Amino acid sequence: MKSDRPIIVSVLFLAAGLGLIIGYCHGSTNLIAAYPFSGSMLHVSINTSGPGVLGGLICMAVGLVLLVWAFIAAIVSQIRQLVASDDDRPTERLLE
Repeated sequence: MKSDRPIIVSVLFLAAGLGLIIGYCHGSTNLIAAYPFSGSMLHVSINTSGPGVLGGLICMAVGLVLLVWAFIAAIVSQIRQLVASDDDRPTERLLE
């Protein structure tokens, strides 16, 4: 089984979910860069309300499930290639 289609779909679902969450976001961001580096700080506050909450979480959950499925499919595909012998591979027939 090829894992390219599930990876594409999972990335699209993850991007849609993140886009919904960020699109309905009402928050603030604060960055302090200081020397010494122990004084540096990044503060991100994300408050999402409305349809972005449920829609974003559902899209991200579906994307994560598809990503795990694609990862397992890629592992199975690699194991099949290692185990397959020359006799198991389909032969190419030449048309006369």
